[in-house]
Amino acid sequence: MDTINTLFLLSGFLIALSVLASRLSTMAGVPLLLIFLGLGMLAGEEGILGIEFDDYSLAFVIGHLALAMILLDGGLRTRLKTFRVGFKPALSLATLGVFITSGLVGLISMWVFNLTLIQGLLVGAIVGSTDAAAVFSMLSGRGVNLNERVGATLEIESGTNDPMAIFLTIVLVEVLVGEIGGVVDTGLFLVKQFGLGMVVGLGAGWLIAKLLRWVDLAPGLYSLLALALGFFVFGLASVLGGSGFLAIYLTGLMIGNQPGRHLNFILPVHDGLAWLSQIGLFLVLGLLVNPSELLEHALPASLVALSLIFIARPLAVLLSIKPFFKFRWREVGFISWVGLRGAVPIVLAIFPVIGGVENASFYFNVAFAVVLMSLLIQGGTLPWMARRMKVEVPKSVTPSLRGPLGVLPENDYEMFVYVVDNEELKDVPIRLLRFPSGALISALFREHAMLHPKGSTRLQLGDVICVIGRTDDLPALNRIFNGDAKLKQVRAFFGTFTFDGQARMQDIADAYGLTLSPGEHDMTLADFVSLRVGGHPVVGDDVDWHGIHWVVSEMEGNTVTRVGLRLY
Repeated sequence: MDTINTLFLLSGFLIALSVLASRLSTMAGVPLLLIFLGLGMLAGEEGILGIEFDDYSLAFVIGHLALAMILLDGGLRTRLKTFRVGFKPALSLATLGVFITSGLVGLISMWVFNLTLIQGLLVGAIVGSTDAAAVFSMLSGRGVNLNERVGATLEIESGTNDPMAIFLTIVLVEVLVGEIGGVVDTGLFLVKQFGLGMVVGLGAGWLIAKLLRWVDLAPGLYSLLALALGFFVFGLASVLGGSGFLAIYLTGLMIGNQPGRHLNFILPVHDGLAWLSQIGLFLVLGLLVNPSELLEHALPASLVALSLIFIARPLAVLLSIKPFFKFRWREVGFISWVGLRGAVPIVLAIFPVIGGVENASFYFNVAFAVVLMSLLIQGGTLPWMARRMKVEVPKSVTPSLRGPLGVLPENDYEMFVYVVDNEELKDVPIRLLRFPSGALISALFREHAMLHPKGSTRLQLGDVICVIGRTDDLPALNRIFNGDAKLKQVRAFFGTFTFDGQARMQDIADAYGLTLSPGEHDMTLADFVSLRVGGHPVVGDDVDWHGIHWVVSEMEGNTVTRVGLRLY
């Protein structure tokens, strides 16, 4: 009984402390996952609380459960449109990129630690993949709004690169303990990891999405059913020989892109579960390490981490995506920098321990040191690097609150709540606002009192407006309520003037006295910009043309609808 009570006492205290420490991350700019790891180390055997924890098998199980939960939530929040934009380059990074990174780091580790070739390559395989928990946390929690091409590539890479890293780690562990199979068996294992993981994840995810949309449950049960079936898919793919991590990520992708009321109940719950998984996972991994053993390998492990950050990752990104895809150099530079390592390398470092590799704790401590360096250097400078590489696009105004009305089974009406903080709307009658045809103001609050808005009602700063509309109305509504600060950021980035994507290039050339190349006279502005950026444009793409900076400011699907003009 005392053991159970102590478990509740310490786990509750550590989780609560981790949640409160998130404020420190925001104020000091320290990566949040680094704080979780640090708290785990402080609570460990050589820390303040002195908790003895050396159960690698239990940590291995906890790691798999937590990573599965994090990947499921990541898939739920990835839009298919985004997936189409970043899937091919992300897949190249998840396979060829991991292979190159692992090889280069392995060779460097062999030299730094005076290891055999296989031992060095095992170090490289363990730290060769980026981490979904770290990437999802950093991109969503640091206030960085990346252009869609870069953001999609990084997120999808982190969700799909585990099979290659697991494959390399297992193969090298088997070589070291003398249990390696034939070349055919090894190749078949890799194919099954990716192939079965994709087939099971997409197929089962599609069926689960249909089930969740069809079944009528109490609101609190939708998220539980999605989680249970997600874990089932993870186990099914693993039993069949595929990658459970890839399967559960793709399952989340299929569920999250099936519209229906179930998503309104699933997403908020899974957001909390993903945070709990990250906190629990990094606390456990922090408990597992002994700082004294870590310090023994700190200096050479730091050299490996620096070579990973400044040599191996950039070369892998360059060779994996630059020859095959239309990425700009600054985008390649940023993707190279955000090769964040986190929980996955530490969990992979448990494989040698379980597999019985000689001096297995060495791999764990090196992986832990590399993760610490990656989170500190790469994670700590991510916002600065995004601005430096010009891959950040300004955030537009979004509703401060939104929620479905539950009137229709799909494409339901929602309530959007906006706060008026745009000086240009002060004293403007409501009837002059250019609302989308399907949206209307249902209520207006001023100084905590509800007013019944009419066409003649004049807006004041600080008014809270409740608008009923659909998701498709959001772009137009956001433009109406764009606050001054946001509006200045948007205009500074996209330019003061914007043009319709269907404007003819001949008309624009005549207005500005510009010269067009043969074949460009009959083009629309959207076609012209798409051609100049190499196809597949995203918001934030820019084109320099005769001293004018053209910036893609709005898109619908794959079509450019508005282009900003910024003069030098």
